[in-house]
Formats: sequence, structure tokens, C-alpha cells
Amino acid sequence: MEPPNLYPVKLYVYDLSKGLARRLSPIMLGEGEGARHTSIVVHKDEFFFGSGGISSCPPGGTLLGPPDSVVDVGSTEVTEEIFLEYLSSLGESLFRGEAYNLFEHNCNTFSNEVAQFLTGRKIPSYITDLPSEVLSTPFGQALRPLLDSIQIQPPGGSSVGRPNGQS
Repeated sequence: MEPPNLYPVKLYVYDLSKGLARRLSPIMLGEGEGARHTSIVVHKDEFFFGSGGISSCPPGGTLLGPPDSVVDVGSTEVTEEIFLEYLSSLGESLFRGEAYNLFEHNCNTFSNEVAQFLTGRKIPSYITDLPSEVLSTPFGQALRPLLDSIQIQPPGGSSVGRPNGQS
């Protein structure tokens, strides 16, 4: 019996602030490394979630450019066909564009969910814990109303799981 095909799973990590958050965080928010956007790369495509829902592009193909770091999440036996069916289901339920929330249901939530589906592993806690760390500070609480109104959709991807790209 042949071993199953294994497909690598990577977490692409982008600093949306391009270093600004790292410089300002100690002053305003305590410790912090950046405003992180993450995506999952598997089956030769990059998948991410934003206010437009689930999207995909070639790896590094968003206007964010190349990732600031790449984390090896592991490997999966999940085929591309099954994975795309799973994403379609997520795009119609948990990860519709209107469900996006910068602090509570964002790209990192999506990456964590997908990483667990594919590999059984979570993404690093320094990424998933950042929103609660920010909100635990007085400055974070003061900024929350403004930040809650922000809708982020990294440009450069095409819709996944929605007929004709509609949300």
C-alpha cells in the first residue's frame, strides 16, 4: 500500500503596519510586535479571510507583497478537492464577509480554523492572542469603537466559496 500524498501547509504572516505597530506598541499598548494579517498556503494557493469573505491568490500574490515570515504548520492528507469543498462551506457559514470583525473574527481566526482542519495544529498564540492583549489596555479600549469600524480585505485575491464572487 502506498503512503498517502502529503501536502505542505504554511502560514504566511504579514505586518500590516510595516513596522509602525512595533515602534508604537510599547508607548501605547504595552508589548506588541505588529498588526498581523495571516493566510494559509496549501495546494499551491494562498487563502485568507477579510471583509469580502474568503479569497485566494497565488502565494504572495496580494498587494501586501511577500510575507514578513512563513511558519511551517505541518502537512496534510486533505486533497485539494476536499479542501475547496470545506472552504466553500466555511464561506457560506462561519466566514462570510459580513461576519468579519477586526478583534473577534478575523484573518487570524480563519487561519487558525483552517490550520486545525488541515493539520490538527493551531497557529502560534502570539498571533491569536494579540487582539485580546490590545483590548486589555486602556488605549485599546479607547480605540475599540474606531477599530471595530475597520473592514479589512487584502487586495489581490479572488473570491472562494461564493457563486460569481458575490458575498
